Amino acid sequence: MPTDHNKSVSIKDKLHAKAESLEEPSRVRLHRAISWLSRAESESEDQDAQFIFLWIAFNAAYAREFGFEESSRQQLKEFFAKLLTVDSSHRFRALLFKDFSSTIRTLVGNKFVFEPFWRALRDHDASGRWKTQFDLSVKAAMKAIVSGETGIVLSIVFDRLYVLRNQLVHGGATWNSKINRSQVKDGATILMAFIPAMIDLMLDHTGSVAGDIQYPVV
Repeated sequence: MPTDHNKSVSIKDKLHAKAESLEEPSRVRLHRAISWLSRAESESEDQDAQFIFLWIAFNAAYAREFGFEESSRQQLKEFFAKLLTVDSSHRFRALLFKDFSSTIRTLVGNKFVFEPFWRALRDHDASGRWKTQFDLSVKAAMKAIVSGETGIVLSIVFDRLYVLRNQLVHGGATWNSKINRSQVKDGATILMAFIPAMIDLMLDHTGSVAGDIQYPVV
């Protein structure tokens, strides 16, 4: 198994080997994703930067043009469903329920990556509704983990990661801050394992997982 610092090299070699059999949009999509994964691998000392580069790699791999009525959350849900359909070796199940079970439990139980918590602060809502929602979300995640429901766990985890992404990308956090560092570390750790597995699976099933790219080479 390649180490975290050469996964992108191994996947890039696989892309080159399969390049002639890939349609142009798929080749470009995966080439871009691998380039950002490679950049993320070189940022082991800067977890903020690593997380951001990993998220760009993630976007490069899955994002496509979507209509006015289709939210990014719905697009992501559909993408995960397609991934899991072709994941015959159950690599995502192994990542979620074996390799990173403890990390995922910690992330899901962190209120600082739960959007209703921040919304309640912004709206000066002292009703405690966010806490009820949070407890229900954690309970649903724990139940899904125990039951081995990969799709539900993926959705909940990426809901949390999307909040972290917003905090970093929109300037809602200080670079290299000592406050709330655990979610950045956990987020980068999860993405560093998930994204290479995702790209590798897409290389084997490009036609059934991703569509046209948003910004083609012109």
